[in-house]
Amino acid sequence: MKEIVVGTRESRLAMWQASWVIDRLKESGAKNSFRIAGIRTHGDNILDTALSKIGDKGLFTKELEHALLRGEIDMAVHSMKDLPTELPESLVIGSICQREYPGDVLISREGLKLEDLPQGALIGTSSLRRCAQLLGYRGDLKMTNLRGNINTRLRKLQEGEFDATVLAYAGIHRMGWDDRITQLIPYEICLPAVGQGSIGLEVREGDQEVLGLVKNIDHAESRQAITAERAFLKELEGGCQVPIGAMAVAQSGCIRLEGVVASLDGKNMVRSSSEGSSGEAWNIGTNLALKLVQLGAGEILTKMRQGFGCNE
Repeated sequence: MKEIVVGTRESRLAMWQASWVIDRLKESGAKNSFRIAGIRTHGDNILDTALSKIGDKGLFTKELEHALLRGEIDMAVHSMKDLPTELPESLVIGSICQREYPGDVLISREGLKLEDLPQGALIGTSSLRRCAQLLGYRGDLKMTNLRGNINTRLRKLQEGEFDATVLAYAGIHRMGWDDRITQLIPYEICLPAVGQGSIGLEVREGDQEVLGLVKNIDHAESRQAITAERAFLKELEGGCQVPIGAMAVAQSGCIRLEGVVASLDGKNMVRSSSEGSSGEAWNIGTNLALKLVQLGAGEILTKMRQGFGCNE
């Protein structure tokens, strides 16, 4: 029985996720031996520039995909929020694992909640999605670019570089740092990134052995929800990062999807929802995107892309 090489980014969180996947595979009955291969991605090498300035498609996935295509690894472990909606030919998402709580959390230096932060408080985040939605809630907040892994961001917070930061709950929880969370940010204020909270396994389309292994840890309702979110993003996205948030819940054969598109300053925001049967996940996402475009999201996105010099 062959050794399975599991590719992942080199960060502490990414390594944790790869180990977690291996544990789930073994629990599901896999008898193979496994080896983790850490791979540094383009996004890991550029830490002094905002993601929106360099484009975010494949920033944290391309090198892993190249290793897959060359046969150097047998599967790539991704945070689903990092995985572009279009995959290279001959690669597929073999498994979408059970989703952790997908929302964002506030971690503030003084333990203050979002509504209690002082006027003009400085928020460290590299996410346009978070910036736009937080400014929509409190236009007085000041946003500053913050890159690096979770450890780096929390260290900079403690050193006083800003008043608070916003991170995904899933990453903080997986690192065992729940005690640092000041507040779970309500979805009414900030919808998460597409796919946030779930781990995806990308494999070669023709590798039946690995496909057979990973399908055992695929979580149907997480896959349905994230499929709707990815369809929503695919219909809207252009050539660079834009402030788009989405949250789908699949339950009892139904999906409810909520999505938002916002201007950078949060002053223009288009938000709506849609629902339908789980078997129509892709159509639900596409239709909600078209609905938001009709409500004005298209104009917001066009201005955004012109501002960043991005093309569709």
